[in-house]
Amino acid sequence: MMAIQLGKAVAMRDVFGDTLLQLSKTDPRVYALDGDLATSTKLDKVAESNPSKFLQMGIAEQNMLGTAAGLATVGIQPWVCSFAAFIAKRALDQIVVSIAQPKLDVKMIGAYSGLLTGCTGKTHQGLEDLAIMRSIPHMLVFAPADAVEVKKIMEFSNQYHGPVYIRLARDPLPTIFDEETYSFSLGKAIKLKDGKDATIISTGTQTVRSLEAAEILENRGIQVRVLHMPSVKPIDQAAIIEAAEVTGAIVTTEEHTIYGGLGSAVAEVLVENNPVPMLRVAVQDRNSESGSNDALLKKYNIGPEDIAAAIEKVLLRKGKLH
Repeated sequence: MMAIQLGKAVAMRDVFGDTLLQLSKTDPRVYALDGDLATSTKLDKVAESNPSKFLQMGIAEQNMLGTAAGLATVGIQPWVCSFAAFIAKRALDQIVVSIAQPKLDVKMIGAYSGLLTGCTGKTHQGLEDLAIMRSIPHMLVFAPADAVEVKKIMEFSNQYHGPVYIRLARDPLPTIFDEETYSFSLGKAIKLKDGKDATIISTGTQTVRSLEAAEILENRGIQVRVLHMPSVKPIDQAAIIEAAEVTGAIVTTEEHTIYGGLGSAVAEVLVENNPVPMLRVAVQDRNSESGSNDALLKKYNIGPEDIAAAIEKVLLRKGKLH
């Protein structure tokens, strides 16, 4: 377990742009494919500093993913970037049939994922991408928690041959990991905090909020384990089973619909191995909308206080609280 001290807030998209630019300069296979969103996703860093590796595909996501499939068949490693709402839904058939079925080496980046997308509204908020992507055979699905982990996951993905989906957030988040000591391992959870009463299992942006929830709970005399899942598929079954055995109660949390994402993946593991009291903190079955980050976290009940409240509820079912 690592000692956690949150650091400076850094935007995932900035590190994504810098890292892809570096990969495009050092790896002749790497090309960036843009869906007319380069200034938002930070693919403009590649366009400006290594333009021969930048392909502007326009607002035509199906064509962009089809082109990526073709490029991959001739030894190119395309990095395709668009908003999560667009890449996971508008081009799903091309992803399934042209990329995933033949296991082509295409990296797909879902930027502006979740609720907090800069007041873009429900058409641009991607709340279903983890559920969609983890259902596709051969697809790896990653949701980094901070900018350091973005870089490490990208470096892993560059060396891995096959389809990968990486979920990125828009706004700066506090840094959790140290670049010098952190290493990403496929399918492995990261224990950020230990505790005996219950476990919070989180992914992506919710991991910082889970650490904040753990601090709230500690002030109430409740000790929780915090497990971060950067790899949603494959998922760390052993870590989930161990958490259930040791703490006997689990809350999952994700900036995603309650259906089909991390919570569903964890529930699948528990129901087949060690069922324990469990609750899911995620966006309920309703449309999202524009608003400030704090207002959206509060309205859709996925902030640190909501995670803490879910832990208290699950402890009542466990019999820890009365």
